[in-house]
Parts: sequence; structure tokens; C-alpha cells
Amino acid sequence: MTTLLTGITDRLNSKNWSAVSEDLHARGYATVTDVLSPDECASLIAAYQADDTYRKTIVMERYRFGLGEYKYFQYPLPDMITAIRETVYPHLAPVANKWMEVLNTGKHFPATHAELKALCHANGQTKPTVLILQYGEGGFNTLHQDLYGDIFFPLQLVLFLNQPGEDYTGGEFVLTENIPRAQSKANVLQPPRGSMLLFTTSFRPVKGSRGYYRVNMKHGVSPLHSGNRYTLGVIFHDAG
Repeated sequence: MTTLLTGITDRLNSKNWSAVSEDLHARGYATVTDVLSPDECASLIAAYQADDTYRKTIVMERYRFGLGEYKYFQYPLPDMITAIRETVYPHLAPVANKWMEVLNTGKHFPATHAELKALCHANGQTKPTVLILQYGEGGFNTLHQDLYGDIFFPLQLVLFLNQPGEDYTGGEFVLTENIPRAQSKANVLQPPRGSMLLFTTSFRPVKGSRGYYRVNMKHGVSPLHSGNRYTLGVIFHDAG
């Protein structure tokens, strides 16, 4: 493994994953700072125009997804992204399995990402779902969930490649909670460049007086007032 990839892997493994797990259980999301360096962020942005890296480009307004554009990577993924996917997943699998246990779903996720990927492929889900998103002034993303198939991992992450307040204004990450028999709650977040936001793909368990219940969650991006905003979305399951 190159020095660059070793650095990213070591950086990720050195984070306080116990605190991350506590935040995920308590809120359904967690922010981890200083995951990528400014140069690493810049290299991902520069690669947005590459011709041989992506399998599909989505112009968001065409599908009423919002205003902006995103591109899905194709296999083989860039080494940096593979390293992030394979390093982060084992830290999240215990959280995901605890959620499945308390909600009595009967599901259990494997310990490594290679095993999850094999499970997806055996189910006909063979297309990578990692994507890079680009927004300009006025750009936004409607509230949604990234499921893609019958097999989906209940946690995902986004890496922030620009500095809010300098490269762009507005463009907050919005995470909503649809609480049963109550009004919805919105979490509005704007992590700095190089940060990683981990959050639930679809739902999280919340403990009530009669045991655990499911709170459905969606995510999106508020309109940009100025500038340009790039993010890298890492979804652990593949698409059909």
C-alpha cells in the first residue's frame, strides 16, 4: 500500500470510534474531522472531469432530484476510495448489527466490506454506488434515501471537499427525522473541509417506554447562496 493510502488508513483507524458509535446510537449521525487533507480534497475535485473514472452522470434537475450534478464511480474504484470504504466499514458493522438486533429485523451484516460486497453481488447488485456531487450557486438536493436494492447497509458517509464560508455559502447538509406520531425534526450541519459525516441510510432505533421503535430519516442539501460545493458520498452496498 502506498504512503498516501497508509496515511489515510492510519488516520481513520486513529479516530475515536467509541465516541462515533455513541453519537450514531444517540443521534443517527456523527461528525469526524481531519479525515482528508486539503491536497487530498483538491485531488478528488480535480478528478471530477476524468473520462474513465465514472459509470454514470446524473443531472439532478432532469429527475427533479434538485439542482446540481453527480457522477457514480465505476469498478475498480480509485485506491483512496477503496481504502476508505474498507477501513470505515468494520467500525460501523457492530453499530448496524446492534440496530438490527434491537429492532428485531432478523438481519445481520458481515464483519468486512469484502463480505458485504460479495453478498450484494450474489444478489445481483454489482454496480458501485460511490459518487461525487457538484453544486453551484442555487444548487440543492431534495430529501432522499440511498437504498438501491434489497440489500442495503444502514449507515453511509459523506466527505466534505470544500471549506464552507470560503468556497461557498449556504449548502448545509440537512438530515430529517420522521418521528412517529410527532412533528419531523431537522438537523442542519455544515462540517469543515476534510471532515467525514457518518449517518443513517434509512432509519435508526430509538428507545421508548415499550422498547425500541424505528425513526425514519432522510438527507439532502439546502440551496447554495454562492460558490461551488463538492462532496464525496460513500455508500457501502452496491446497486442492481
